Amino acid sequence: MTHVKCNAQRDERTVLELIASEPRPSESGVLVLNHNFEPLNICGLHRGMILVWLEKADVLRFSDNTLRSAEEEHLIPSVLRLRQHVRRPTPQLKISRKSVLARDDYTCQYCGCKQNLTLDHVFPRHRGGETSWENVVCCCLRCNNKKGPLTPQEANMRLPHPPRKPRYVPFIAFPRFISAMRKQEWREFLEGYGKGLEL
Repeated sequence: MTHVKCNAQRDERTVLELIASEPRPSESGVLVLNHNFEPLNICGLHRGMILVWLEKADVLRFSDNTLRSAEEEHLIPSVLRLRQHVRRPTPQLKISRKSVLARDDYTCQYCGCKQNLTLDHVFPRHRGGETSWENVVCCCLRCNNKKGPLTPQEANMRLPHPPRKPRYVPFIAFPRFISAMRKQEWREFLEGYGKGLEL
């Protein structure tokens, strides 16, 4: 019994190591789902193919692209589902520049501009404003300079809605999750988890 348990744990570690890799910029990546269809990560094509070859995962969707060798042509997997459920500790969603920009769709929350973006503390930091999801927004340099040390009300600037902490499946890094939601062949597997995104 102990031997079987050790094998299962080693097997689980192998799968976690395989799905932990991120695709290189030149690769489109493979969406990996847990056995219960929960999104786990986006790994590189090489890692995705290994999961299939080792019979650790089944292909749910193929990409439109193919992989050619000298003798044959292979369909490229786009979405994989693990055959066994993998337990993974739930990470905390931490605030970062990339995550705030992704939450706000890389758009200044005051004027709608998409260039020269930075972050703004809605209630100024020097007056006690915290660096939190509820107090930081994406902002262009022009609006940041205009607002200066004031609150939006004092600067006569309007936010379309109060900033909030996103609620979503946290295994995939938040900026990558937002980007993945735009990929049509992945959307059906992600949008249920994206419903909590209040942008």
